[in-house]
Amino acid sequence: MRLFLGLACLSTVLLAGTCNPDAGTTASVTSAPVMKQLERTWLHAQEEDQGDVRVYRPNTYAFPPARGRTGFQFDHNGLFTQYDIAPTDGLEGRKGTWKADGSSKIVISLDDKRDPDYTLEIVSLDKDVLKVRRLE
Repeated sequence: MRLFLGLACLSTVLLAGTCNPDAGTTASVTSAPVMKQLERTWLHAQEEDQGDVRVYRPNTYAFPPARGRTGFQFDHNGLFTQYDIAPTDGLEGRKGTWKADGSSKIVISLDDKRDPDYTLEIVSLDKDVLKVRRLE
């Protein structure tokens, strides 16, 4: 019994040493699982913003009432749609492209060129929350 207890403790210690407490938070943007999480429609949850970090949630999230929400959609083939508030208070989609730039940055280029290209730095990403910092 003592031998079994000793082996169980040793196994637990060895397994604990292989755990990564930061798993999922430091993955690069170009890794396949992160790309899959990014590929959806995200709407701005402005009430959750923290300083210069903007918070986005999936369009299926139960948002509190707001006077319109901006957002964007990342497609797996590099296509991008930016959603701005339209003059009639709906959403206006602006087409463009996106591409990964390094381990945590995404370059956005809109087709209409009304605004210059910009970069989003991914601060964190999980299945329900995307936090980004916009870089010019």
